[in-house]
Formats: sequence, C-alpha cells, structure tokens
Amino acid sequence: MADRAKIRIRKARRGDAARIAQLSGELGYPASAEQIAARLRQLTPATKHAVFVAESAEGGLIGWVHVSTSYLLESDLRAEVNGLIVAERQRSAGAGAKLLQAAEEWARKRGCKGMNVRSNVIRERAHKFYEANGYEHYKTQKAFRKPL
Repeated sequence: MADRAKIRIRKARRGDAARIAQLSGELGYPASAEQIAARLRQLTPATKHAVFVAESAEGGLIGWVHVSTSYLLESDLRAEVNGLIVAERQRSAGAGAKLLQAAEEWARKRGCKGMNVRSNVIRERAHKFYEANGYEHYKTQKAFRKPL
C-alpha cells in the first residue's frame, strides 16, 4: 500500500494511456490503451477538462481523476468529477483524496463555486469516501441512455 506522503499528483500524459485503461477496467469501463489515448486527445479545450494521475514510488500510476467544467442553463459554471479510480490494492492510503483535491483546485481556478460527482448506487464505499471529503448526497436519480 502506498504511503500518503509519497503519493504524487500530476497531469496525465499520453504515455499513461495503458495504465489508465487498466484502471478504467477496474472501475467497470473497459477500454484499450489506444482508446484511452484517443480520448485523452479529444478532451479539449484544456480549459474545460483535466485528467490527473496519482503515482507512488512502489506502485507506479495508481489512480486517476477526470474533471470537467460546464455551463448549464439552470446553473452557474460548475465542475464535475467524471471518473475517479484508485487501484484496488492502493485504496485507503490517501491517493483518492489527493486526486479529488487536485480536481477541486483546478475547478476553483476556473471560477467554479461547486463540484458535483455521480456515483452508482452500488458503490457504497465510494459514497462514504465522498462524504468523508465534504460532499453531501443531495439527489437520487435514474440514468437513461439510447444508442445513436
């Protein structure tokens, strides 16, 4: 398990695509390194998206967070955590909190007054993590999709 003090947060690079893909699979969203590399390139402009990774000396790249901003008709500029994952064996060592802090700081610098995150109802451990980091559960909703 990584030591919190030894966890470093930095912006993701193209060379991280393979490990980000592995972690994405752990999150339940399998993808190839090529798919992740293409998606990283498509996250533009950089003023609206950021991907941060957590590294530890012994574990290498152990987690990532994708944060974005958006204007909505019904609200002021806001940020949203689109995905956050820490490797199963590296959890509870502080990497997730550090990734979340990096995302929040990035959002503050862009003028966001709030941060949203959605989490599947079955991810109870994640819910406790977000609550421990100052987030409140304010709504439950159903998600719908349609292939185009």
